[in-house]
Amino acid sequence: MKNNKRVLGIILARGGSKAIPRKNIKDINGHPLIAYTIYEALKSKYLDRLVVSSDDDEIRSISEEYGAEAPFSRPKDLSGDKAKPVECNLHATKWIEDDEGKKYDYVVELLVTNPFKTSVDIDNVIEKQVYTDADSVIAVMPLEDHHPIRIKKIVDGKIRDFILPEVPESRRQDLKPKAYIRNGSIYSMRRDMLEKGIRYGTDNSLAYIMPRERTVNIDEPMDFIIADYLMKKENRIITKVLK
Repeated sequence: MKNNKRVLGIILARGGSKAIPRKNIKDINGHPLIAYTIYEALKSKYLDRLVVSSDDDEIRSISEEYGAEAPFSRPKDLSGDKAKPVECNLHATKWIEDDEGKKYDYVVELLVTNPFKTSVDIDNVIEKQVYTDADSVIAVMPLEDHHPIRIKKIVDGKIRDFILPEVPESRRQDLKPKAYIRNGSIYSMRRDMLEKGIRYGTDNSLAYIMPRERTVNIDEPMDFIIADYLMKKENRIITKVLK
């Protein structure tokens, strides 16, 4: 890696989940959800260390079974619904840095809820992050049927353009400019951005475009059904780490 920069991988996985109880370790095609992110992260060429930040002992134990480190229990004040990911990332980073006695240059947050990202995606994000030294590099996916031009509001029962005007009968491939949305998969950032409380959104935040087929955000029970079906079809093979 350029200039021997140090890169820390973090997976945030608290125990509480209202829409899908125990979501982070719920089974998908024979493995807990978190295992897919761990497995791909461990194949990365650039991550110097991979840690799971959780307040839940079962999640920590399962994470270790699949090869991740879970050396601390996340404090309660960072484990509720209102805890900000940037604060949890900073806590984990400082814990690891105190443990090692030296700092990291970049932090890469890998989200459990999108299990279809690959080690190639992770490494492509890290390469872009390090070689540009951007504030952050965020995984996104193209918006097609949900392009902003097709988003409407209702005023007195009547359909109105929300922001951009739509030309009637436009095909989705004609909609310009191309639109993208953060796909909840990978957030990479310079270490100093964490201290400022920033994960993304600056003028020097870059995009890494992922295809739609590697984006399934698991937020609702139906998302789990879809992800389980697709993972069975893909038949991605992962294993536990032998001790």
